[in-house]
Amino acid sequence: MSSWLIPGLSLRSAILLGLVLGATCGLGINLLGGSALPFVPPLLNYVTRPLGQIFLSLLTMTVVPLVFASLAAGVARLGDLKKLGRIGLRTMGFFLVSMAAAVVIGLVLVNVIRPGVGLSDETRQKLDAATRDQALPGERKPAQFGIGTLVNIVPRNPIRAAADMDMLGVIFFALLFGIGITAIPAKHGELLLNVLQGINEVMVYIIGLAMMLAPVAVFALIFSVTAELGLELLQMLLMYVVVVLLGLGIQFFGILPLLTGALARINPYAFLWKARDIAITAFSTSSSSATLATSMRIAQTQLGIPPQIAGFVLPLGATMNMNGTALFEGVTVLFLAQLTGVELTLGQQGLVVLLSVLTAIGAAGVPGGSIPLLMMVLASVGVEPERIGLILGVDRLLDMCRTVLNVMGDVCAAAYVAKAEGHAPASLAPVPLPAETQDGNSDGALPTRPEAEVKVSPPP
Repeated sequence: MSSWLIPGLSLRSAILLGLVLGATCGLGINLLGGSALPFVPPLLNYVTRPLGQIFLSLLTMTVVPLVFASLAAGVARLGDLKKLGRIGLRTMGFFLVSMAAAVVIGLVLVNVIRPGVGLSDETRQKLDAATRDQALPGERKPAQFGIGTLVNIVPRNPIRAAADMDMLGVIFFALLFGIGITAIPAKHGELLLNVLQGINEVMVYIIGLAMMLAPVAVFALIFSVTAELGLELLQMLLMYVVVVLLGLGIQFFGILPLLTGALARINPYAFLWKARDIAITAFSTSSSSATLATSMRIAQTQLGIPPQIAGFVLPLGATMNMNGTALFEGVTVLFLAQLTGVELTLGQQGLVVLLSVLTAIGAAGVPGGSIPLLMMVLASVGVEPERIGLILGVDRLLDMCRTVLNVMGDVCAAAYVAKAEGHAPASLAPVPLPAETQDGNSDGALPTRPEAEVKVSPPP
Protein backbone atom coordinates (compact mmCIF):
# COMPACT_ATOMS: atom_id res chain seq x y z
CA MET A 1 0.00 0.00 0.00
CA SER A 2 1.42 3.37 -0.99
CA SER A 3 1.20 6.63 0.91
CA TRP A 4 -1.02 9.47 -0.33
CA LEU A 5 1.29 12.00 1.33
CA ILE A 6 4.36 11.35 -0.80
CA PRO A 7 3.71 9.66 -4.16
CA GLY A 8 5.90 6.62 -4.68
CA LEU A 9 6.60 6.19 -0.95
CA SER A 10 5.22 3.04 0.65
CA LEU A 11 2.87 3.38 3.59
CA ARG A 12 5.34 1.53 5.80
CA SER A 13 8.10 4.00 4.91
CA ALA A 14 5.75 6.96 5.42
CA ILE A 15 4.85 5.73 8.93
CA LEU A 16 8.52 5.31 9.83
CA LEU A 17 9.18 8.79 8.46
CA GLY A 18 6.34 10.13 10.62
CA LEU A 19 7.92 8.44 13.65
CA VAL A 20 11.35 9.96 13.00
CA LEU A 21 10.02 13.45 12.28
CA GLY A 22 7.63 13.37 15.24
CA ALA A 23 10.34 12.21 17.65
CA THR A 24 12.88 14.72 16.30
CA CYS A 25 10.50 17.69 16.42
CA GLY A 26 9.16 16.64 19.82
CA LEU A 27 12.63 16.29 21.34
CA GLY A 28 13.62 19.65 19.88
CA ILE A 29 10.59 21.32 21.48
CA ASN A 30 11.31 19.53 24.76
CA LEU A 31 14.91 20.76 24.85
CA LEU A 32 13.74 24.33 24.18
CA GLY A 33 11.37 24.25 27.15
CA GLY A 34 8.50 21.92 26.32
CA SER A 35 5.12 22.94 27.71
CA ALA A 36 6.64 26.11 29.15
CA LEU A 37 6.77 27.57 25.64
CA PRO A 38 3.60 29.61 25.02
CA PHE A 39 2.70 28.00 21.69
CA VAL A 40 3.15 24.36 22.81
CA PRO A 41 0.00 23.79 24.96
CA PRO A 42 -2.37 25.08 22.22
CA LEU A 43 -0.50 23.02 19.61
CA LEU A 44 -0.84 19.87 21.72
CA ASN A 45 -4.43 20.47 22.85
CA TYR A 46 -5.95 21.62 19.58
CA VAL A 47 -3.85 19.96 16.87
CA THR A 48 -1.67 16.94 17.61
CA ARG A 49 -3.69 15.26 20.39
CA PRO A 50 -7.03 15.56 18.56
CA LEU A 51 -5.43 14.10 15.42
CA GLY A 52 -4.14 11.15 17.44
CA GLN A 53 -7.52 10.69 19.15
CA ILE A 54 -9.37 10.62 15.82
CA PHE A 55 -7.03 7.90 14.55
CA LEU A 56 -7.41 5.81 17.71
CA SER A 57 -11.20 6.20 17.59
CA LEU A 58 -11.25 4.95 13.99
CA LEU A 59 -9.45 1.81 15.10
CA THR A 60 -11.52 1.35 18.26
CA MET A 61 -14.87 1.42 16.46
CA THR A 62 -13.87 -1.65 14.41
CA VAL A 63 -13.00 -3.79 17.43
CA VAL A 64 -16.30 -5.43 18.39
CA PRO A 65 -17.58 -6.11 14.83
CA LEU A 66 -14.17 -7.44 13.81
CA VAL A 67 -13.83 -9.78 16.80
CA PHE A 68 -17.38 -11.07 16.50
CA ALA A 69 -17.40 -11.57 12.72
CA SER A 70 -13.91 -13.10 12.53
CA LEU A 71 -14.34 -15.59 15.34
CA ALA A 72 -17.93 -16.57 14.52
CA ALA A 73 -17.09 -17.10 10.84
CA GLY A 74 -13.93 -19.01 11.74
CA VAL A 75 -15.80 -21.38 14.03
CA ALA A 76 -18.59 -21.82 11.47
CA ARG A 77 -16.06 -22.86 8.83
CA LEU A 78 -14.58 -25.34 11.27
CA GLY A 79 -17.84 -27.23 11.00
CA ASP A 80 -15.82 -29.09 8.39
CA LEU A 81 -14.02 -30.75 11.29
CA LYS A 82 -16.84 -33.30 11.29
CA LYS A 83 -15.66 -34.35 7.84
CA LEU A 84 -11.95 -33.74 8.17
CA GLY A 85 -11.59 -35.32 11.60
CA ARG A 86 -7.94 -35.89 12.38
CA ILE A 87 -6.62 -33.18 10.03
CA GLY A 88 -8.71 -30.43 11.59
CA LEU A 89 -8.03 -31.45 15.18
CA ARG A 90 -4.29 -31.76 14.60
CA THR A 91 -4.18 -28.42 12.83
CA MET A 92 -6.02 -26.56 15.58
CA GLY A 93 -3.99 -28.32 18.26
CA PHE A 94 -0.72 -27.16 16.68
CA PHE A 95 -2.06 -23.62 16.30
CA LEU A 96 -3.15 -23.32 19.92
CA VAL A 97 0.00 -24.86 21.42
CA SER A 98 2.38 -22.73 19.34
CA MET A 99 0.48 -19.50 20.02
CA ALA A 100 0.23 -20.17 23.75
CA ALA A 101 3.98 -20.88 23.86
CA ALA A 102 4.66 -17.60 22.03
CA VAL A 103 2.62 -15.54 24.51
CA VAL A 104 4.25 -17.21 27.52
CA ILE A 105 7.72 -16.49 26.09
CA GLY A 106 6.77 -12.84 25.65
CA LEU A 107 5.39 -12.50 29.17
CA VAL A 108 8.45 -14.15 30.72
CA LEU A 109 10.77 -11.76 28.87
CA VAL A 110 8.79 -8.69 29.94
CA ASN A 111 8.72 -9.83 33.57
CA VAL A 112 12.46 -10.51 33.54
CA ILE A 113 13.71 -7.51 31.54
CA ARG A 114 10.92 -5.12 32.64
CA PRO A 115 11.32 -2.58 29.81
CA GLY A 116 8.50 -0.35 31.09
CA VAL A 117 9.83 0.02 34.65
CA GLY A 118 11.91 3.01 35.70
CA LEU A 119 9.89 5.94 34.43
CA SER A 120 10.30 8.85 36.82
CA ASP A 121 7.29 9.95 38.86
CA GLU A 122 7.25 13.36 37.19
CA THR A 123 7.30 11.82 33.70
CA ARG A 124 4.59 9.30 34.61
CA GLN A 125 2.34 12.07 35.94
CA LYS A 126 2.74 13.95 32.65
CA LEU A 127 1.99 10.75 30.73
CA ASP A 128 -1.11 10.10 32.85
CA ALA A 129 -2.33 13.64 32.26
CA ALA A 130 -1.83 13.30 28.51
CA THR A 131 -3.70 10.00 28.46
CA ARG A 132 -6.62 11.44 30.42
CA ASP A 133 -6.89 14.21 27.85
CA GLN A 134 -7.13 11.65 25.03
CA ALA A 135 -9.18 9.01 26.86
CA LEU A 136 -12.19 7.66 25.05
CA PRO A 137 -15.54 7.86 26.88
CA GLY A 138 -16.61 5.08 29.19
CA GLU A 139 -15.48 3.62 32.50
CA ARG A 140 -13.13 0.66 32.29
CA LYS A 141 -12.59 -1.79 35.10
CA PRO A 142 -9.70 -4.23 35.10
CA ALA A 143 -10.64 -7.87 34.86
CA GLN A 144 -10.08 -9.81 38.08
CA PHE A 145 -9.06 -13.42 37.64
CA GLY A 146 -11.02 -15.93 39.68
CA ILE A 147 -14.39 -17.66 39.86
CA GLY A 148 -16.04 -14.38 38.92
CA THR A 149 -14.10 -14.42 35.66
CA LEU A 150 -15.61 -17.77 34.74
CA VAL A 151 -19.12 -16.62 35.65
CA ASN A 152 -18.81 -13.37 33.70
CA ILE A 153 -17.62 -15.13 30.56
CA VAL A 154 -21.29 -15.78 29.81
CA PRO A 155 -22.83 -12.34 29.12
CA ARG A 156 -26.43 -11.73 30.18
CA ASN A 157 -26.69 -9.16 27.41
CA PRO A 158 -24.23 -9.56 24.50
CA ILE A 159 -25.02 -6.05 23.26
CA ARG A 160 -24.12 -4.62 26.66
CA ALA A 161 -20.93 -6.72 26.64
CA ALA A 162 -20.04 -5.22 23.26
CA ALA A 163 -20.77 -1.66 24.45
CA ASP A 164 -18.62 -2.21 27.56
CA MET A 165 -15.85 -3.82 25.47
CA ASP A 166 -16.15 -6.94 27.61
CA MET A 167 -13.70 -9.07 25.67
CA LEU A 168 -14.54 -12.45 27.20
CA GLY A 169 -18.28 -11.91 26.81
CA VAL A 170 -17.98 -10.91 23.14
CA ILE A 171 -15.68 -13.84 22.37
CA PHE A 172 -17.94 -16.35 24.14
CA PHE A 173 -21.01 -15.14 22.26
CA ALA A 174 -19.10 -15.19 18.95
CA LEU A 175 -17.96 -18.78 19.53
CA LEU A 176 -21.48 -19.94 20.36
CA PHE A 177 -22.87 -18.06 17.36
CA GLY A 178 -20.37 -19.78 15.08
CA ILE A 179 -21.20 -23.20 16.54
CA GLY A 180 -24.90 -22.45 16.07
CA ILE A 181 -24.36 -21.72 12.37
CA THR A 182 -22.98 -25.24 11.89
CA ALA A 183 -26.11 -26.74 13.47
CA ILE A 184 -28.78 -25.00 11.37
CA PRO A 185 -29.80 -25.92 7.79
CA ALA A 186 -27.01 -25.36 5.29
CA LYS A 187 -28.85 -22.72 3.22
CA HIS A 188 -29.41 -20.56 6.30
CA GLY A 189 -25.91 -21.16 7.62
CA GLU A 190 -24.34 -20.14 4.31
CA LEU A 191 -26.34 -16.91 4.33
CA LEU A 192 -25.17 -16.01 7.84
CA LEU A 193 -21.61 -16.99 6.98
CA ASN A 194 -21.67 -14.65 3.98
CA VAL A 195 -22.98 -11.83 6.19
CA LEU A 196 -20.21 -12.39 8.72
CA GLN A 197 -17.64 -12.51 5.95
CA GLY A 198 -19.00 -9.24 4.58
CA ILE A 199 -18.82 -7.57 8.01
CA ASN A 200 -15.25 -8.79 8.40
CA GLU A 201 -14.24 -7.41 5.00
CA VAL A 202 -15.86 -4.04 5.72
CA MET A 203 -14.00 -3.77 9.04
CA VAL A 204 -10.73 -4.65 7.31
CA TYR A 205 -11.46 -1.93 4.74
CA ILE A 206 -12.06 0.62 7.51
CA ILE A 207 -8.79 -0.40 9.15
CA GLY A 208 -7.14 0.15 5.78
CA LEU A 209 -8.61 3.66 5.61
CA ALA A 210 -7.42 4.37 9.15
CA MET A 211 -3.93 3.16 8.29
CA MET A 212 -3.84 5.67 5.43
CA LEU A 213 -3.91 8.33 8.16
CA ALA A 214 -1.24 6.52 10.17
CA PRO A 215 1.77 8.60 9.03
CA VAL A 216 0.16 11.84 10.20
CA ALA A 217 -1.30 10.19 13.31
CA VAL A 218 2.03 8.65 14.30
CA PHE A 219 3.74 12.01 13.88
CA ALA A 220 1.09 13.66 16.07
CA LEU A 221 1.13 10.96 18.77
CA ILE A 222 4.93 10.73 19.03
CA PHE A 223 5.33 14.52 18.88
CA SER A 224 2.80 14.96 21.70
CA VAL A 225 4.56 12.62 24.13
CA THR A 226 8.17 13.52 23.28
CA ALA A 227 7.47 17.27 23.44
CA GLU A 228 6.44 16.76 27.07
CA LEU A 229 8.37 13.66 28.15
CA GLY A 230 11.60 13.96 26.17
CA LEU A 231 14.19 11.22 25.66
CA GLU A 232 13.23 9.08 28.66
CA LEU A 233 10.21 7.56 26.94
CA LEU A 234 12.08 6.91 23.69
CA GLN A 235 14.70 4.91 25.58
CA MET A 236 11.97 2.70 27.01
CA LEU A 237 10.42 2.27 23.58
CA LEU A 238 13.79 1.04 22.31
CA MET A 239 13.92 -1.55 25.10
CA TYR A 240 10.35 -2.60 24.22
CA VAL A 241 11.37 -3.18 20.58
CA VAL A 242 14.36 -5.24 21.72
CA VAL A 243 12.15 -7.42 23.93
CA VAL A 244 9.60 -8.06 21.15
CA LEU A 245 12.32 -8.94 18.63
CA LEU A 246 14.04 -11.19 21.17
CA GLY A 247 10.77 -13.01 21.83
CA LEU A 248 10.07 -13.42 18.11
CA GLY A 249 13.60 -14.78 17.64
CA ILE A 250 13.20 -17.34 20.43
CA GLN A 251 9.90 -18.53 18.99
CA PHE A 252 11.24 -18.65 15.42
CA PHE A 253 14.61 -20.29 16.08
CA GLY A 254 13.65 -22.29 19.18
CA ILE A 255 10.01 -23.24 19.68
CA LEU A 256 8.93 -23.70 16.05
CA PRO A 257 11.97 -25.89 15.19
CA LEU A 258 11.39 -27.88 18.39
CA LEU A 259 7.73 -28.53 17.54
CA THR A 260 8.46 -29.22 13.87
CA GLY A 261 11.36 -31.54 14.55
CA ALA A 262 9.54 -33.49 17.25
CA LEU A 263 6.17 -33.78 15.49
CA ALA A 264 7.10 -33.87 11.78
CA ARG A 265 10.33 -35.87 12.34
CA ILE A 266 12.35 -33.71 9.95
CA ASN A 267 15.37 -31.42 10.19
CA PRO A 268 13.55 -28.20 11.19
CA TYR A 269 16.31 -25.80 10.17
CA ALA A 270 16.67 -27.34 6.72
CA PHE A 271 12.90 -27.10 6.43
CA LEU A 272 12.83 -23.43 7.41
CA TRP A 273 15.69 -22.68 5.01
CA LYS A 274 13.77 -24.24 2.12
CA ALA A 275 10.81 -22.03 3.06
CA ARG A 276 12.87 -18.82 3.11
CA ASP A 277 11.04 -17.32 0.11
CA ILE A 278 7.83 -17.45 2.15
CA ALA A 279 9.53 -15.54 4.96
CA ILE A 280 10.87 -12.92 2.54
CA THR A 281 7.41 -12.37 1.05
CA ALA A 282 5.85 -12.08 4.51
CA PHE A 283 8.47 -9.56 5.65
CA SER A 284 7.99 -7.37 2.58
CA THR A 285 4.17 -7.42 2.59
CA SER A 286 3.43 -7.50 6.36
CA SER A 287 0.35 -9.55 5.41
CA SER A 288 -0.41 -13.23 6.01
CA SER A 289 -3.17 -13.08 3.42
CA ALA A 290 -0.93 -11.54 0.76
CA THR A 291 1.68 -14.23 1.42
CA LEU A 292 -0.79 -17.12 1.07
CA ALA A 293 -0.30 -17.73 -2.66
CA THR A 294 3.47 -17.96 -2.19
CA SER A 295 3.05 -20.25 0.81
CA MET A 296 0.75 -22.59 -1.15
CA ARG A 297 3.11 -22.83 -4.10
CA ILE A 298 6.32 -23.37 -2.15
CA ALA A 299 4.72 -25.79 0.33
CA GLN A 300 3.84 -28.12 -2.53
CA THR A 301 6.74 -27.62 -4.93
CA GLN A 302 9.63 -27.43 -2.44
CA LEU A 303 8.50 -28.72 0.95
CA GLY A 304 6.75 -31.94 -0.04
CA ILE A 305 3.36 -31.08 1.46
CA PRO A 306 0.46 -32.64 -0.47
CA PRO A 307 -2.14 -30.31 -2.03
CA GLN A 308 -5.00 -31.56 0.14
CA ILE A 309 -3.03 -30.79 3.32
CA ALA A 310 -1.70 -27.42 2.14
CA GLY A 311 -5.14 -26.45 0.84
CA PHE A 312 -6.65 -26.81 4.28
CA VAL A 313 -3.91 -25.87 6.76
CA LEU A 314 -2.37 -22.81 5.06
CA PRO A 315 -5.56 -20.81 4.34
CA LEU A 316 -6.85 -21.61 7.82
CA GLY A 317 -3.52 -20.57 9.31
CA ALA A 318 -3.52 -17.29 7.37
CA THR A 319 -6.64 -16.28 9.29
CA MET A 320 -6.28 -18.12 12.62
CA ASN A 321 -2.64 -19.01 13.41
CA MET A 322 -0.79 -15.88 14.53
CA ASN A 323 2.26 -16.83 16.62
CA GLY A 324 3.96 -13.47 16.20
CA THR A 325 0.79 -11.48 16.79
CA ALA A 326 0.00 -13.36 20.01
CA LEU A 327 3.53 -12.77 21.34
CA PHE A 328 3.43 -9.10 20.32
CA GLU A 329 0.11 -8.56 22.08
CA GLY A 330 1.30 -10.17 25.32
CA VAL A 331 4.52 -8.14 25.41
CA THR A 332 2.74 -4.89 24.55
CA VAL A 333 0.06 -5.29 27.22
CA LEU A 334 2.60 -5.91 29.97
CA PHE A 335 4.95 -3.17 28.73
CA LEU A 336 2.20 -0.55 28.71
CA ALA A 337 0.99 -1.78 32.11
CA GLN A 338 4.51 -1.34 33.51
CA LEU A 339 4.79 2.07 31.90
CA THR A 340 1.46 3.08 33.45
CA GLY A 341 2.26 1.65 36.88
CA VAL A 342 -0.50 -0.98 36.69
CA GLU A 343 0.55 -4.15 38.49
CA LEU A 344 -0.93 -7.26 36.89
CA THR A 345 -1.33 -10.31 39.11
CA LEU A 346 -0.33 -13.78 37.96
CA GLY A 347 -3.99 -14.53 37.30
CA GLN A 348 -4.40 -11.40 35.20
CA GLN A 349 -1.30 -12.31 33.23
CA GLY A 350 -2.88 -15.73 32.64
CA LEU A 351 -5.90 -13.87 31.32
CA VAL A 352 -3.60 -11.91 29.00
CA VAL A 353 -2.31 -15.24 27.63
CA LEU A 354 -5.87 -16.42 26.94
CA LEU A 355 -7.00 -13.14 25.38
CA SER A 356 -3.85 -12.77 23.30
CA VAL A 357 -4.36 -16.23 21.78
CA LEU A 358 -8.06 -15.67 21.11
CA THR A 359 -7.66 -12.19 19.65
CA ALA A 360 -4.71 -13.33 17.54
CA ILE A 361 -7.10 -15.90 16.04
CA GLY A 362 -9.50 -13.06 15.21
CA ALA A 363 -6.85 -10.66 13.88
CA ALA A 364 -7.10 -9.69 10.22
CA GLY A 365 -4.16 -10.95 8.16
CA VAL A 366 -3.35 -7.45 6.87
CA PRO A 367 -0.92 -4.73 8.02
CA GLY A 368 -2.14 -3.18 11.28
CA GLY A 369 -4.93 -5.76 11.67
CA SER A 370 -4.00 -6.64 15.24
CA ILE A 371 -3.98 -3.09 16.66
CA PRO A 372 -7.77 -2.73 17.25
CA LEU A 373 -7.92 -6.10 19.03
CA LEU A 374 -4.90 -5.24 21.15
CA MET A 375 -6.74 -2.14 22.39
CA MET A 376 -9.52 -4.40 23.61
CA VAL A 377 -7.06 -6.61 25.53
CA LEU A 378 -5.60 -3.50 27.17
CA ALA A 379 -9.05 -2.39 28.31
CA SER A 380 -9.72 -5.84 29.74
CA VAL A 381 -6.83 -5.60 32.21
CA GLY A 382 -7.33 -1.98 33.22
CA VAL A 383 -4.81 -0.24 30.94
CA GLU A 384 -6.09 2.72 28.94
CA PRO A 385 -6.38 1.58 25.30
CA GLU A 386 -5.22 5.03 24.20
CA ARG A 387 -1.73 4.12 25.43
CA ILE A 388 -1.41 2.07 22.23
CA GLY A 389 -0.46 5.35 20.57
CA LEU A 390 2.93 5.16 22.29
CA ILE A 391 4.01 2.11 20.28
CA LEU A 392 2.35 2.80 16.92
CA GLY A 393 5.43 4.40 15.43
CA VAL A 394 7.65 1.37 16.03
CA ASP A 395 4.88 -1.10 15.20
CA ARG A 396 5.61 -1.10 11.47
CA LEU A 397 8.99 -2.78 11.92
CA LEU A 398 7.53 -5.19 14.46
CA ASP A 399 4.60 -5.94 12.14
CA MET A 400 6.97 -7.02 9.38
CA CYS A 401 8.88 -9.30 11.76
CA ARG A 402 5.86 -10.89 13.44
CA THR A 403 4.23 -11.60 10.07
CA VAL A 404 7.25 -13.76 9.20
CA LEU A 405 6.64 -15.79 12.37
CA ASN A 406 2.92 -15.98 11.63
CA VAL A 407 3.29 -17.52 8.17
CA MET A 408 6.19 -19.79 9.08
CA GLY A 409 4.09 -21.17 11.90
CA ASP A 410 1.44 -22.07 9.29
CA VAL A 411 3.99 -23.93 7.16
CA CYS A 412 5.35 -25.83 10.18
CA ALA A 413 1.80 -26.84 11.09
CA ALA A 414 1.25 -28.11 7.55
CA ALA A 415 4.44 -30.19 7.75
CA TYR A 416 3.31 -31.78 11.01
CA VAL A 417 -0.18 -32.57 9.72
CA ALA A 418 1.20 -34.00 6.47
CA LYS A 419 3.64 -36.24 8.34
CA ALA A 420 0.94 -37.37 10.77
CA GLU A 421 -1.27 -38.31 7.82
CA GLY A 422 1.54 -40.35 6.30
CA HIS A 423 2.17 -38.02 3.35
CA ALA A 424 5.21 -35.88 4.10
CA PRO A 425 8.44 -37.47 2.87
CA ALA A 426 11.23 -37.28 5.41
CA SER A 427 13.54 -35.93 2.72
CA LEU A 428 11.14 -33.07 1.92
CA ALA A 429 11.30 -34.03 -1.74
CA PRO A 430 9.26 -31.76 -4.03
CA VAL A 431 5.78 -32.89 -4.97
CA PRO A 432 4.88 -32.41 -8.67
CA LEU A 433 2.28 -29.75 -9.33
CA PRO A 434 -1.10 -30.83 -10.71
CA ALA A 435 -1.33 -30.58 -14.49
CA GLU A 436 -3.69 -27.60 -14.47
CA THR A 437 -1.23 -25.62 -12.35
CA GLN A 438 1.69 -26.48 -14.57
CA ASP A 439 -0.32 -25.30 -17.57
CA GLY A 440 -0.33 -21.72 -16.44
CA ASN A 441 -2.09 -21.11 -13.14
CA SER A 442 0.31 -18.48 -11.91
CA ASP A 443 -1.41 -17.37 -8.71
CA GLY A 444 -0.10 -20.29 -6.71
CA ALA A 445 -3.56 -21.34 -5.53
CA LEU A 446 -3.68 -25.09 -5.92
CA PRO A 447 -6.82 -27.22 -6.01
CA THR A 448 -7.95 -28.86 -2.81
CA ARG A 449 -10.48 -31.42 -1.79
CA PRO A 450 -13.98 -29.92 -1.74
CA GLU A 451 -14.47 -30.62 1.92
CA ALA A 452 -11.21 -28.89 2.81
CA GLU A 453 -11.94 -25.68 1.00
CA VAL A 454 -11.52 -22.59 3.15
CA LYS A 455 -12.44 -19.12 1.96
CA VAL A 456 -9.83 -16.43 2.47
CA SER A 457 -10.54 -12.77 1.97
CA PRO A 458 -7.99 -10.83 -0.12
CA PRO A 459 -6.22 -7.98 1.65
CA PRO A 460 -7.63 -4.51 1.07
